[in-house]
This record gives sequence, structure tokens and C-alpha cells, in this order.
Amino acid sequence: MVTVATLAPSLSPTFIDSSSEIPIIDTHTHFDMPVFANDRVTLATQAWQSGVRHLVLVGYVQRHFMRMQQTKAELFAAATDNLNLPIPQVYVAAGLHPAYIHEHQQTDLPLLAEFVKTHQPIAIGEIGMDTYEDTLKTDSALAKQRQFFIAQLDLAVSEKLPVILHIRKAHAQCLKILKEHQYDAQQLGGIAHSFSGGEQEAKAFVELGFKLGVTGQITNPNAKKLRRAITCAVEKYGLDCLVLETDCPDMLPYSCYQPSLDTQQPNVPANLAYVFAQLSEMFSVDRQTLAHQLWKNSCEAFKIQWQYPPLIS
Repeated sequence: MVTVATLAPSLSPTFIDSSSEIPIIDTHTHFDMPVFANDRVTLATQAWQSGVRHLVLVGYVQRHFMRMQQTKAELFAAATDNLNLPIPQVYVAAGLHPAYIHEHQQTDLPLLAEFVKTHQPIAIGEIGMDTYEDTLKTDSALAKQRQFFIAQLDLAVSEKLPVILHIRKAHAQCLKILKEHQYDAQQLGGIAHSFSGGEQEAKAFVELGFKLGVTGQITNPNAKKLRRAITCAVEKYGLDCLVLETDCPDMLPYSCYQPSLDTQQPNVPANLAYVFAQLSEMFSVDRQTLAHQLWKNSCEAFKIQWQYPPLIS
């Protein structure tokens, strides 16, 4: 979920002393947002220094789809034309987010399909169901969310693409639609982004073939429900069921909060290292082993064979 209003007016990047020499993948960002415009290349190089080798820009409204393409081009140019800066490779996913259902028009669905055919994103997303706000719980809002969700699942099936799910306070509804639909995450891949459900729901999504997206929320010691759900899924399915994501500029890791500030700095891709370190500690697995597994999981989620790179020198 994108919450621009909480962002600080200027960036103060979080620097990480990465012991990692370990490659990781940020499977969900909104790094194309204007809050990053002035510092995006610098933040991308910091992400590389913290281990991030790939990052995905995820769409939520039709009017910003081309902004993602422009951001991808900007970072590609910095990596190739501007002194060959070390920058993560950037990919795009496009979708119509359920929390913006009142903004979406019926014409956005064919425009999404056209964008997919023209620009070949690696996934459809973020899509799903959301009943967090009262305005999203009305009969008309729920009916429209369901229609857009199913239409985008249809598109994913026709284009043989994975989906990135956004689900808030609607896990049962989302599961019901997925079970009734011909979308097969075992074959096509997919991620339950920023997973926030309970233990049984975590297992249900993994059973369907989805990876659980883990954000900076996992670093909060008070996130006991989330930790139980993730632990429960790992106990049954192993570490194969997880992928990393920042969801930047949201989901700032706990250790990055500054209590003295009225508004917090935005999350950045470099902070993915905190999420990675938390999982290593939670499951008592050494970082190299964990990195290999999470890399493999990301490849499976997107049905892409990204080559695991050598250690950072």
C-alpha cells in the first residue's frame, strides 16, 4: 500500500554496513514514486552495495504505468551510460490495485492488457481484495474489486504471467476467488505480497503455490501474529515459501524508525538487508544458505531464471 502523505519531504538515506557480500532480490517496490526522484540513482547504488541485485517496480494505477517504464530506463541509463554505475537490474509488474478501486475505470482493464502486450512486464500486480477502509467494504466496492481481480487473473492466465497479490482484511475472499479461478500458481508462479494473514491463511496460500512476501514488518518485535504465521508456513513447507520485499517507500524496518521525528524517512531498497538479516536470525540459518534459497524462491515466483551471481567483491 502506498502512503505518500507520511513521507518526509527530503530523503535521508539509510546506510547499511553490509556484511552481506550476499545477493538478494527486492520483489516488490514502488521505487518509481516521485519521493525518490532527486536521489534515485544514489539510492540504487546504495541498494547494490547492500546486496540487492534485482528489484521489481510494481504498478497500482493505470496512469503511473509509464512512470515505471521511465524509471526503469533512467536506472538502465545510469548503469550503462553513466560511468557504468553498479545498480540493481530493474523489472516492471503492472496491475490495478484494489485499494484504488474507486479510481479505476472500466477502460483501465484494456489499457492494462495493451501495456502488458507492449511492454512485457514480468507479472500482473498488484491485484487482489482489500476491505481495510470502510469505503472498500460497500457492496458496490466489493463487487467492483471482485470484477477487476477476476479480469486481471484472466489476463495473467492468457499471458502466462504470475500475479502479485495485495490482500488486506480479505484473505478468505481472495482465497475463495483463487480456488474458483483457473489461475494456477503452481504453474504460473505468484506472490502473496506483504503477507499479513494468520497461520492457516499462510499455509493456504503456500498450498496454492504462492510465495509469501516478507517486508520490514517482520523486524518489529511486536509483530507476533506475523512471525507466528511465517514460522508456521516455514515449519510445514520449509524456507522455499518465502521471498523478500521492501514495498518501499512503505514498511520501514523497525530499526530505521527515528522516534524523535514527526514524519519518518521513506523506506528504500537498501533496507532489504534488514529483512534478510531478520529471517536469518529467526530461522537460525546462515546467510549464504538463506540467500541461495531466497534467490531460488524469487525465480520460482516469477518463473524467471536469474543466475545467482558471485559474491560481492
